Amino acid sequence: MSLSKKPYKGTRDFFPKDKRALDYIFSVMRKTAFEFGYESYDGPLLEEVDLYRAKSGEELINDQIYNFLDRGNREVAIRPEMTPTVARMVALIHREEAKPIRWFSIPNLMRYEKPQKGRLREHWQFNCDIFGAPEGHGELEILTLVIKLLKNFGANETQFEILINDRRVVDYIIKEKMNLDEERSYKLYKIIDKSKKVSPEALEKMVDELNLDQDAKNVFNKYLAVSSFGDMLHLLKSEGAPQERIEDLVSFSEKLDKLELIKYFRYDPTIVRGLDYYTGMVFEVYDKHPDNRRAISGGGSYSDLLKIFNEAPMPGVGFGLGDVTLKDFLEIHKLLPNFETPENDIFITYQTEKAEIEAIKLANSLREKGLRVVIHFGELKFKKIFGLAEKKGAQWVALMGEDEFNQQKVQIKNLSTRDQKEFSLSDIDSIYSNLK
Repeated sequence: MSLSKKPYKGTRDFFPKDKRALDYIFSVMRKTAFEFGYESYDGPLLEEVDLYRAKSGEELINDQIYNFLDRGNREVAIRPEMTPTVARMVALIHREEAKPIRWFSIPNLMRYEKPQKGRLREHWQFNCDIFGAPEGHGELEILTLVIKLLKNFGANETQFEILINDRRVVDYIIKEKMNLDEERSYKLYKIIDKSKKVSPEALEKMVDELNLDQDAKNVFNKYLAVSSFGDMLHLLKSEGAPQERIEDLVSFSEKLDKLELIKYFRYDPTIVRGLDYYTGMVFEVYDKHPDNRRAISGGGSYSDLLKIFNEAPMPGVGFGLGDVTLKDFLEIHKLLPNFETPENDIFITYQTEKAEIEAIKLANSLREKGLRVVIHFGELKFKKIFGLAEKKGAQWVALMGEDEFNQQKVQIKNLSTRDQKEFSLSDIDSIYSNLK
């Protein structure tokens, strides 16, 4: 039979120019994490399915994970997300670690989903998590980190916004004011999560199926009408919410304002996040471009995640940003550099076979100094040199013809300015200084 040359559905081949773009994205992610003092970690590609069964929600377990029985008859899965793994790792070492714990990773993840724009079965995801920070502080730092990350890519508040909500507020509205039991509360959470993706008629039909009384419907409609921090504050006061919850919201919005970050945020009551482990603040980063109006990142607070390992609750805040949605965002806003050609410092050529060894020696000496050097094997005619050098992404070209070889010289030409200088082959320091 003939094997397909295409990758498995929902995955990608990264040819060099694609990998250059991915490496650039990873480099900005790492740079940003290091700016905030986060440390890099990683975990295994396989985890026991029970880890996800405990905390990741029914949809992921039933429909999205790649799971199988290993040779020891253990049920394992290719990791579909990173938060359960980092929770397991933190549960192992948190007693010995100074708090807060700041970690980041860029894992390769797989979910069995229908491939579509912005979503594949395999992707890489930038994950940042902070454990053990005082309430409110971890949330503020993670949100600041998200903003700084997108700014490091060149984005600003005209291109993205952060939609924010609080699961504790939602719980108060649904369980206290609407007086719903756990089953109906869970169903209403799912309805809220879908509310902006369906028509008003479809939303009304889903709500009607819960058989809410009129008072509960009125509260729910008021809740969905919220569109700002001020609106939510007014609703909480009018519905007699605990003073602590009101003060938390006031304090958090005031800090965002004083830090001149409030321009990036909008309160959105429909942001509840699908995963079941969130317990506090939740948020999603949205692209403002009309042709890509969608969430590109999301995260939130989770205080109970370590409880599945019989550990005491610990405040945690984190977010994930996938490479697929991020690249779409960068491309549509023209923030992604051109990676059509590689980046090299110098392209070394020789125009006489006798100069081959000298050319290789020169290349090796410059590599010792940390330069990126490409050498052309074999004699290269003058008229082909500069076209090839541009394709190799070189900034400089070295030329060695018959005369240069006899005199132990080399011609170094700048491709941008067309300036050309002659150097002794033995004077590597001068050649290096000229290139730098």
